[in-house]
Amino acid sequence: MHAGEFEPVRGVDDLYVHDTGMFDTDEYGSVYVYDAEHPIVIDTGTGANRETLFETIAEIGIGREELAWILPTHAHLDHAGGAGYLADRFPNAEVRVPERGVRHLVDPEALVAGTKSAVRDQWEYYADPRPVPEDRIAGVEGGDRIDLGDRELVVYEAPGHAPHHAVYYDPDANVVFTADACGIYVPAVDGIEPTTPPPQFDLDQCLEDLRLVEDLDPDVLCFGHFGPRAYEPAVIGEAKRTYVEWVESIRSKRAELDDDDAVVEHFEKASRDIEFWNPERARANTSLNTRGVLTYLDRIDEE
Repeated sequence: MHAGEFEPVRGVDDLYVHDTGMFDTDEYGSVYVYDAEHPIVIDTGTGANRETLFETIAEIGIGREELAWILPTHAHLDHAGGAGYLADRFPNAEVRVPERGVRHLVDPEALVAGTKSAVRDQWEYYADPRPVPEDRIAGVEGGDRIDLGDRELVVYEAPGHAPHHAVYYDPDANVVFTADACGIYVPAVDGIEPTTPPPQFDLDQCLEDLRLVEDLDPDVLCFGHFGPRAYEPAVIGEAKRTYVEWVESIRSKRAELDDDDAVVEHFEKASRDIEFWNPERARANTSLNTRGVLTYLDRIDEE
């Protein structure tokens, strides 16, 4: 699949995945469109390539008056940056996001500033987010249910990646929309890459989130990046190992170098060998994830 294209999610009726072409990388940004009785969009991309998403929704057969829900999994702008644009395009759709993310989508100024600081020159791939009107948005929390008419989504809080992060579970189809809770599954290498952005990544909670998904025992995992894949317990096991090993590698390198800038530079250089992203994105992503772990290590040292 290439940027702007969409396809059905195998094994799940009426569910489609759209490739936003985020960061000029095919399949990196996944948006899910559920053509249920009350149709829904799960995650929104950065907003930069929103027109192709609008086209996908129309091709699936969902009219501008018909979309019922816009459901970002969390407030990070690679997942929620298009929410305001979608709200404008689809006037009857209500936006739902984990409670701690609501204020960021109503007034995204602080979120934009934090994102620019975190992603640096990668900001060129984002759109300036459009605020979501206060009367069109509400928060969700663990145990809440989103009514799609002929099915429902159950909300599970998953704050290891960020405090405003959730996963959504369709018990009828036995599919989990993991967003970033299980890391990034990369089909090209059949493996998991960690996603540990500053400032609120938490390893212990991340491992709890992985156990949550493991306990749900789904048939399909719908990742926020690189699309869906069939669930196997080994995937979660690998994710747990990947996160622990990633944090420990940074902890060890910090002890060796005693200079956080040097630690970031070390892992940026190592990222040159990553072939499934363009070199610019690989370097930026590694820098972001390294700084997230360093921030986490500082925080637990202070506790």
